[in-house]
Amino acid sequence: MALVGIDVGGTFTDLYYSRDGASADRICKVPSTPQDPSSGLLDSLITAEIPLDDLDLILHGTTIATNALIERQGARCALVTTKGFRDILELGRRDRPSFYGLTGLQDPLVPRDRRYEVDERVNHKGEVLVALDEDEVRLLGEALKEDDVESVVVSLLHSYVNPAHEERIAAILRDMEPNWAIVTSASVIREYYEFERTSTAVVQAYLQPLMTRYADNLLSRLGDWGFSRQTLIMQSNGGLVPVPQLPEKAAHVVRSGPAAGVTAAARIAAEAGFSRAITGDMGGTSFDVAVVIDGEPEITPATNLDFRIPLKQSMINVHTIGAGGGSIAWIDRGGILQVGPRSAKARPGPVCFGHGGTEPTVTDANVVLSRINADDPIGLTNLTRLDVEGAREAMKRLGAQIGLGVEETAEAILAVVNQNMAGRTRLLSIERGYDPRDFALVIFGGAGPLHGAAIIREVGIRTMLVPPSPGVLCAMGCVVADLRHDLSRTVARRTESFTADEVDAILAKQAGEGSDKLREESISIRDIGVRHFAEMAYVGQIHTLRVPIERGWDAARLSRAFEETYRNEYGNTLGEIASTVVSFRTVVEGLREHKKRDMPAPERRPLVEPDIVRPVYFGGWRNSPIFRRFRLEPGMVIEGPAIVEQADTTTVIEPGMTGRIDAYGNILVEIA
Repeated sequence: MALVGIDVGGTFTDLYYSRDGASADRICKVPSTPQDPSSGLLDSLITAEIPLDDLDLILHGTTIATNALIERQGARCALVTTKGFRDILELGRRDRPSFYGLTGLQDPLVPRDRRYEVDERVNHKGEVLVALDEDEVRLLGEALKEDDVESVVVSLLHSYVNPAHEERIAAILRDMEPNWAIVTSASVIREYYEFERTSTAVVQAYLQPLMTRYADNLLSRLGDWGFSRQTLIMQSNGGLVPVPQLPEKAAHVVRSGPAAGVTAAARIAAEAGFSRAITGDMGGTSFDVAVVIDGEPEITPATNLDFRIPLKQSMINVHTIGAGGGSIAWIDRGGILQVGPRSAKARPGPVCFGHGGTEPTVTDANVVLSRINADDPIGLTNLTRLDVEGAREAMKRLGAQIGLGVEETAEAILAVVNQNMAGRTRLLSIERGYDPRDFALVIFGGAGPLHGAAIIREVGIRTMLVPPSPGVLCAMGCVVADLRHDLSRTVARRTESFTADEVDAILAKQAGEGSDKLREESISIRDIGVRHFAEMAYVGQIHTLRVPIERGWDAARLSRAFEETYRNEYGNTLGEIASTVVSFRTVVEGLREHKKRDMPAPERRPLVEPDIVRPVYFGGWRNSPIFRRFRLEPGMVIEGPAIVEQADTTTVIEPGMTGRIDAYGNILVEIA
């Protein structure tokens, strides 16, 4: 089966084509087209000359949802709530945007003048205390028409128990204006916590019209190109769904691209013999880091997209900072050099791209230090050579402000951005009780392998793994991912109150719903995998732990599983205090055919002669061997300093480090 994975990033759109799903037959990078992301996607297919007749499936990751939230370019949205709860988006939790002091601005996705109340009330048992006045709802509909909204969120108190009022309001509003995107909170997430449930529903409604237009445009463009088979899109939980479902899954594709990269990195690390890995994806605008334990990416039940914009959905736990190849270097008011989070993006891009950029970036620093080959630009089809002199002039202007020369300024920029990335990597390892020496750093993205060696040195990680196609790994992640649906139900009861039959019935229903969705999607799969979890806590605790469970467990078995999970996480338990089950969750996966490789360890081989030797700056100019990656074979060993160049990225092996090629073509870099 011939597959294409495409990841649309902030700077580049990456393509990974495979005839067998196990190795790359073609890869390419083209500039992204932020004004119409589907245009860049089609450009990648045309540039790579993908044979249309041989193509069975297109699998796609995107940043369009994330960018719409960051740039506030989603739909004009209204919110309908229970009387007295109009300001829930701004009340939120007892948090603040700045840890020190009370300064900072909140920018809710729905402003207060588009938030409305209805006089109804359902209690926590689902019993109706105040009946819904349908005439009031119709008057509300007229007000919404005057507001010229595109989408409407209906989020009522305790609708996770009884959604009848939400559904009736939605039905009335649809009759009044069929063009509105109507979203009920219970249809998005049937769990308690009013603030998080409302916020998640708002994210869905804010993105839904945009994603509807994108899905229609994408399928139309692919149809014009001649492709009429299935196109799937990556969700933030690491699973795929068909593109026609994108409108109803709009909130599920936030951070779609980073999730794809972690999925691929986890598979590559496990194949290479590393059950524990930290993944680092450095692209043009950001650095995304995640943890893989026993071959599985860490899943979080919720994340904050911005201040007081929580998204309560299962997603791969990816931490992001503004550190990418396009991150701009600048001097703050205290005269200190800073890098990012502001980025030059695809346009104008770094100074060396020659598209009008004037501010020095991380990429410019790598070019000035000759770590990037100026005569062989990556992903820039309209350039034959990078503008080294322009980058040097930008470094000179910046260095004049802090008293440094050109090379010293460039090296300082790399030191700052490397420290920023190392700090975020420590956050996910040392500060959570993990020993970084037990992990491999799987580094990827167009800029990642340039900086991975510095990160492992700073953090104390023993091995850096550079995959064969690191610059397009997120695109590869789309190819190797499975279909996935997450289902949940809030129960919020003491564990001791559950019987084995009740637990079995709840989990069986969720498994059935997920399996039905997979069958409706008509995607070829080899099997269906089902996993069950309980979100549990001790009585009186707010934060929960996700506990793996099985169907038919009784209260005693649930309690033991919770205590085991709690002890593993915190080192002890709270003794005789009772526990509660907040919700039951079920993950249903459509497992696709994946070709597995089991390669014997290679024998040590003599290294090929370098293609060239050129001066590269490592605290001073040093003649360094430059290798083309396609010439490296399993068993070969490279002594640093050295540079490995390939079509989608450049790998730096620092002085005092050694790189060896394993059986799968990965470069394993270790401190000598």
